[in-house]
Amino acid sequence: MDTKELLKKVRKIEIKTRRLSDHIFGGEYHSTFKGRGMTFSEVRQYQFGDDVRNIDWNVTARYNEPYVKVFEEERELTMMLMVDVSGSEFFGTTNQFKKEIITEISATLAFSAMQNNDKVGLVLFSDEVELYIPPKKGKSHVLRIIRELLEFKPKSNKTNIAEALKYLTNVMKKKAIVFVLSDFIDDDYKKTLKITGNKHDVTGIRVYDEREENIPNLGMVQMQDAETGTLQLINTQSKKVRMAYGEHHRQMVNYFQETFSKSGCGVISCRVDESYVKKLLGYFKRRG
Repeated sequence: MDTKELLKKVRKIEIKTRRLSDHIFGGEYHSTFKGRGMTFSEVRQYQFGDDVRNIDWNVTARYNEPYVKVFEEERELTMMLMVDVSGSEFFGTTNQFKKEIITEISATLAFSAMQNNDKVGLVLFSDEVELYIPPKKGKSHVLRIIRELLEFKPKSNKTNIAEALKYLTNVMKKKAIVFVLSDFIDDDYKKTLKITGNKHDVTGIRVYDEREENIPNLGMVQMQDAETGTLQLINTQSKKVRMAYGEHHRQMVNYFQETFSKSGCGVISCRVDESYVKKLLGYFKRRG
């Protein structure tokens, strides 16, 4: 992808996702993810309906009329986007790959954080951490994150979610809002997620394609594993083969949902042909 084409794609995603974050997600994001507490801002004259517990008695005595303390939410939050860039993300049977939907969701979340003056960081992972961008504020920083999501070429096609979570726990010392975006075709991350979930506010966003749920009857088909590169002839006419495929997929989905829920983490599942806008909004409203 040349520079001109890349900038065009970045701009296209910015226009679409910025509009969503400005008009839909900004307020929902703010009300869902609270700051660390309330800090004193100023004093003003008492107005009907003010909480009497906030009366500043020293100022009141000085001016001989009631004044109240005004507090503001101390935000200064950090959002970390953890994005799976393994080979299976380049799968899609409709008009978009999983990777493209993940990029749009990530951009929408990043702009929502930016609108609320929060920092945003990025971890791209396969079976290793491929790229780490430390959290920062500002539009240019968010655009850099989008550029990396669009053009980054991973060294490995495999997936290891546990390894990525371990890395996050080591680099992020303070509590962060963490979104893990993946198809979650992986297991054995239960213990690591429990540790991460105790420290951070974690949400798993599973992006998947309908063809991953059930394999169609297409006769003998040569298939390639996107993560290992292995080619294999599969007899999709066999009901046993189709059932085994479907059962394996269900096990992965159940593992994801149960592991995240039991670790106190949020769960969102979005098919590539579904509206991620509705999914995110519904999640924010339930949590807000």
